[in-house]
Amino acid sequence: MKELQHLFESNREWVSEITASDPDFFKRLAKQQKPELLWIGCSDSRVPANQIINMLPGEVFVHRNIANQVVYGDVNCQSVIQFAVEVLKVKHIIVCGHYGCGGVIASVEQQAQGVMAGWLEHIKSVFDVHRDELEQLGDRTKMIDRLCELNVASQVKSLCQAEPVIHAWNTGQPLKVHGWIYNVGDGLLKDLNISVSGL
Repeated sequence: MKELQHLFESNREWVSEITASDPDFFKRLAKQQKPELLWIGCSDSRVPANQIINMLPGEVFVHRNIANQVVYGDVNCQSVIQFAVEVLKVKHIIVCGHYGCGGVIASVEQQAQGVMAGWLEHIKSVFDVHRDELEQLGDRTKMIDRLCELNVASQVKSLCQAEPVIHAWNTGQPLKVHGWIYNVGDGLLKDLNISVSGL
């Protein structure tokens, strides 16, 4: 455990920094979470939701997986969506991809094996639908980055078909779904202008 001791030290430093400016922060946090948004992002260690949108614990509900996918049969993701919409009553759900996504690259280059290969099948389908557009780009980096954007759009569409989202819209619960992409190279987010606020 000694090789991980620095993480406990980092944790104590982080707590000290927060409580120095807000002594009651953790007391309030322990009572309840009231995030207004659900973030569905990639598991990539370079894309930490709270940090890139500069939000504190308790301000954003987060679900991450390889290539930020919203798959109907994924009970993990679907249960997060249900809890966020029905219990927390979030007002926004953001699907955020990122350029240069390793999952997207692996799907195109068919590098994945085992469980990962099955997981990435959904991105292969996105590639197949948009093959002509993607191949016309010529440049591999541009093609991958465009596929990252198209994957976000596909996941937004899938999210809008999730039962809790449909139910929220049908009952007048305010809820918007957004598609964003993050540039690891400069740290900036980009709105893909595919927001949806109802059926």
